[in-house]
Amino acid sequence: MSLSMERENRELLVKGASHFGIRLEEKMVEAFDLYLRELLKWNEKINLTALRTEKGIVLKHFLDSLSVFPHLSKISSLLDIGSGAGFPGIPLKMVCPYLDVTLIDSVRKKVDFQKHIIRTLGLKGITASHGRAQDTQVLEALRGRFDGVIARAFSNLDTLLLLGSPFLKKGGTLLAMKGEEMESFSRTGKLPYQFQRMVQFSLPFSSIKRSVLLFEKL
Repeated sequence: MSLSMERENRELLVKGASHFGIRLEEKMVEAFDLYLRELLKWNEKINLTALRTEKGIVLKHFLDSLSVFPHLSKISSLLDIGSGAGFPGIPLKMVCPYLDVTLIDSVRKKVDFQKHIIRTLGLKGITASHGRAQDTQVLEALRGRFDGVIARAFSNLDTLLLLGSPFLKKGGTLLAMKGEEMESFSRTGKLPYQFQRMVQFSLPFSSIKRSVLLFEKL
């Protein structure tokens, strides 16, 4: 299979992933290349992402998603709330085959794309569901099932803590992926969490600042 990704973007993906302790084999690079092409193709018809360039997608979607890899060592089941075009859940599943991943998003067209990518890449142990975390049906189906709950660029941290709590097992981890901006959070006093730590970093080969906040479910 010939790669369509430009060499510099391919190198950015491989070297960037290695920053987070991930070694991408050739077959995996081909899978990310296919994901990229399908995302750009679908994006012409439905708005999946504001990013329109290969480099933007590799950096701000693929590598941003993979940045939480170092925090998954104790997580075997992961719920990705508001997963959009599959980030970070699908890239994490791609590099962690053992991970049982559930994606949930309120926009049906985005879920359709997620399912298409899962089929196209032949991924097992990952499901994409249409709905919202606060829906009764979703809560009943998924309550207390996960070692980890993750969300990327969620608008309000307090809301994420509230929504994520029912899905976590005791001792599970909520991972909030944020940009450079930080807001205060007060929910830990009202909900069964202990704040563990905040990790701040820049995306590889860029000045783009990111942070991950980790909370343990008590």
